[in-house]
Amino acid sequence: MQAGKDTKSAEVPQGPFILGGPVEGPDPRRTPLRGDIAHIALAGRYFVPHYVVPLERMVGDMGASLRAEASEDAEIVFDLSPGQRFDVLDTTRDWAWGCCSLDGPVGYVKLEELLDPFA
Repeated sequence: MQAGKDTKSAEVPQGPFILGGPVEGPDPRRTPLRGDIAHIALAGRYFVPHYVVPLERMVGDMGASLRAEASEDAEIVFDLSPGQRFDVLDTTRDWAWGCCSLDGPVGYVKLEELLDPFA
């Protein structure tokens, strides 16, 4: 340490990703953010390994159930109307995870309940 330098008055760097202790996370049903991925529009606000540009899909003629988890037994958090837009951010074999907008709702929909974008 250099003589005459006061370390107590040193300026602490500021920025969007300060390691300042625990913070309250966003509501997972309202914000398209998981521990591994987030909607591209959230880059700079949340730090995750991958940001995703959503694939716009439409809900099929029978409507769809937006669920809290990728399971038929999971809680239904929202009923999606036929023709409603759903932004897909991730898929598994049978399920799509995504959102209706940046403000939610967010959850899982059976892929078969969404229209094929290439049909």
